[in-house]
Amino acid sequence: MNININDIKNGMTIIIDGNLCQIMEFQHVKPGKGSAFVRIKLKNLRTGAVVENSYNTNIKIERARVEHNPMQFLYSDGANYVFMNTESYDQIEVPESKLENEKRFLKEGLEIQLDYYEGELLGVTLPEKIEFEVIETEPAVKGNTANNAMKDAKIETGYTVKVPLFINQGEKIIISTSDGKYSSRA
Repeated sequence: MNININDIKNGMTIIIDGNLCQIMEFQHVKPGKGSAFVRIKLKNLRTGAVVENSYNTNIKIERARVEHNPMQFLYSDGANYVFMNTESYDQIEVPESKLENEKRFLKEGLEIQLDYYEGELLGVTLPEKIEFEVIETEPAVKGNTANNAMKDAKIETGYTVKVPLFINQGEKIIISTSDGKYSSRA
């Protein structure tokens, strides 16, 4: 389905210049001289590359229909990550190479979405924030009251994140999956 470039939205999936891309952000620019244009920050869904391009406002672009299948993470056997469809209970193995950034947040039972375009697996959409248990961190040192002081904490997936000094081992914390940073206590 073709749409006018003026009708785009953040998060929309499009085919532009032959590439399957997701719009991360865009800006309509109307310079004093010359015609208006749209500056778009695009993420290539096949390669993961992020580019920023400018386009005339009179072009049409093709909107891509991406299927989002609800899945649950079951386990990893080292080379593959196994997910179960929450409706049909079918199991799907996804190679580790498709989950470079997402694998650090995958824990047993986590509800995610597998994204497909015309039968091709593009990747995983994680929840915006996920709760994890801190399995290893240094105890808080009394008197260390520097503003915004942070320390390392290892969560149940093995990923290490910076947390405030008051977080202790065994506590539950919320991590933002967009930047991999501590968000709050659970």
